[in-house]
Amino acid sequence: MSKLLLKHKQGKGRILHVTPENAGWTYVGFDVWKLDKGQSAKGGDKTRETCLVFITGKGRVTVDGKDLGILGERMSPFEGKPWSVYVPAGASWSISAETPLELGVCTAPGTGKLPIRVISPDTLGQETRGKGTNVRYVTNILPETEPAESLLVVEVITPGGHTSSYPPHKHDQDDLPRESLLEETYYHRFNPSQGFGFQRVYTDDRSLDEAMAIEDGDVTLVPKGYHPCAAIHGYDLYYLNVMAGPKRTWKFHNAKEHEWLIAR
Repeated sequence: MSKLLLKHKQGKGRILHVTPENAGWTYVGFDVWKLDKGQSAKGGDKTRETCLVFITGKGRVTVDGKDLGILGERMSPFEGKPWSVYVPAGASWSISAETPLELGVCTAPGTGKLPIRVISPDTLGQETRGKGTNVRYVTNILPETEPAESLLVVEVITPGGHTSSYPPHKHDQDDLPRESLLEETYYHRFNPSQGFGFQRVYTDDRSLDEAMAIEDGDVTLVPKGYHPCAAIHGYDLYYLNVMAGPKRTWKFHNAKEHEWLIAR
C-alpha cells in the first residue's frame, strides 16, 4: 500500500490522525472525528491554528469557555455547504454531538493573533471549475481572501465519471509569484458510499509516482508533485482539502504536457 494513503477506519472518536511528524512534513495537520449523539471531541494547540469543519451532523461548540451554540445542519457532505469554526492558536475547543457527527479538524502553524469566529454556510463562496467531464464544484471555506495565519481549506464535489485537480498541477516550490509551496491532504467521501476512485501523486522526474485506489473515508497525502484524481461512473466524489506552507497563498504550476487541455 502506498505510504501516501491512509485507509478509512471504523469506530468512534478520533479515527484519523495526521500530524507533521507522522506525515514527514512541516505544516499540515488533519484529524477526522466520528461521534454518536452525546459523545464529545476536544483539542487545541498553543502553536497551531484550527479550522473545525462540520462534514455531517450537529454539535454544540465551546471555544475557550465561550458557548458558540449548536452548529451544523447537513447530514451528508453532498448536500449544501458546511458550518465551520476558526480557532486561533492557544485556544482550546470542545464539541458535544447533538446528532451523529463527522468532524474535520484542520490545523497549521499559528501565533494566536486572530479572533475566534464562526464561519456560516451563507458566507461561503462557491464556484464551478472545468469543462465537460472535468467539471467540479468548489466551496471555499478558508480561502486566502479570508483571515487565517497559515490554513487554506476547501471542499470539492466531483461528479461520477469526472476528473478533479486536473489538468495535473503542483504547488511544491517556494517560487512566488509563479508557484507557492503548500502541503496538502485530501479527505475522500463517495456517494453511494461503496464507490471508489483513483488518485495519482507524481513528480516530473518520477522520483515520486504513486497511483492509489481511493475509497470512502480515505485520506491521501500530497507532500509534493502533481495530484489529479478521478471519480468512476455512478459515484460522486467529495473531498475536503487542507493546505499550508511558508506563505499563505495558492499559486500552482500546471504540467506542461497537459496544459493544452485548459484551452479546449
